[in-house]
Amino acid sequence: MSTVPPGSKLSEEPVVETSQRQPLIERPGVAPAGFRQLMRDIGPNYVSNGVIGLIFSSSGPIAVTLAVGMAGGLTEGQLASWVFAIFLSAGLATLIMSLIYRQPLGFAWSIPGTVLLGPSLQHLPFTEVVGVFFTSGLLILALGSTGVVRRIMSAIPMPIVMAMVAAVFLRFGTDIVSSTQSNLIVAGPMVLAFLLLSAVPALGKYLPPVLGTLVVGIAAVALSGQFALQSAGGPILAAPEFTSPSFTWASQVELLLPLVLTALVVQNGQGVAVLRAAGHRPPINSFAIATGGFSVLNACFGAVSACVTGPTNSLLTSSGEKHRQYSAAVVYGSLSLVFALFAPLLTRLMLATPEAFVLALGGIAMLKALQQAFVTAFATKFTMGALITFVVTISGMNLFNIHAAFWGILIGYFASRLLERNDHTAAKLQA
Repeated sequence: MSTVPPGSKLSEEPVVETSQRQPLIERPGVAPAGFRQLMRDIGPNYVSNGVIGLIFSSSGPIAVTLAVGMAGGLTEGQLASWVFAIFLSAGLATLIMSLIYRQPLGFAWSIPGTVLLGPSLQHLPFTEVVGVFFTSGLLILALGSTGVVRRIMSAIPMPIVMAMVAAVFLRFGTDIVSSTQSNLIVAGPMVLAFLLLSAVPALGKYLPPVLGTLVVGIAAVALSGQFALQSAGGPILAAPEFTSPSFTWASQVELLLPLVLTALVVQNGQGVAVLRAAGHRPPINSFAIATGGFSVLNACFGAVSACVTGPTNSLLTSSGEKHRQYSAAVVYGSLSLVFALFAPLLTRLMLATPEAFVLALGGIAMLKALQQAFVTAFATKFTMGALITFVVTISGMNLFNIHAAFWGILIGYFASRLLERNDHTAAKLQA
């Protein structure tokens, strides 16, 4: 019998499940974080990571959502309700899961899922699309309740999953270059601030590099006069609307499978891989169940599926001590609820910032995650499968309206089974 030495941090670290048969809903392994625990764990690093996570979610992804909705003929009220719902579910799911598991479990919504809705909204009534939102949420919930999602994720080697993540995240790295080239006045000082604070630890100790990048970026936007607020009028508080769903075979066949695969494999797969690379043990089945449940909530207000996203979680885990990073998710989740309440006003404010500010900030914050993705994908075994996954994903191949990241993992996995049998045999023996 072993004893725990005085001062041990056992209570702060997740407990690794050693049993072959894990429960359907993963046990946290630690006591949920209460208010006092949260106050002990939170700090400037974690606040800045949570704030940057919200800035990322409320800028580029919101622009995509609004563009798809407007092109699909949605009314202003339907769009406002959509934005309200996705931030409401993101905030609630993140707070509940992160506090229970004491890990940074950041939820958002499916941007690839939103993009694939674009063509469908051109010929399908919005009520039928909402009907697919309901059925996809229920199907995700059912799959999560069977435990099949965890078995599938466990069967795919981590290098192959991280190769998909590297391909998806590569754009954020190149965005730093393109934003600096297109808007040197805003992005240039941000890049210099990050390099300086990273290269001089004495400075970075008092002002974390990513937080310093955010501060310098805001100053650059203000001083350059590039904060372009289109209109000071308009609603301030959210007024969610319920859209009655209608169910047809045509809409279900066209959208159901792509939405489910995008949420569970592409989006949740990225989130799980990023969290594992950061040293956490994300609850895969609980993720799937929460994704399904909150997707149904989103559908009530005419919004796309909820999910666990790679970019958001890479921002929440970009710095700090592992056992305290959940506090960044609490900040992100709390701010998401505020954003949901003031969705119309805050959306206008975020869209008023120059694109280069968002691209540079997001890219710089995700550099560490991008580096880790490449290291995990190509450092040891399954490198050919990882390479094929990377190439297929980055090609943008889109079959049957399903995102390239899904095809990258599928093709890369089966190619690896064919070409890297020794690696699979060795992994099976070690399991």
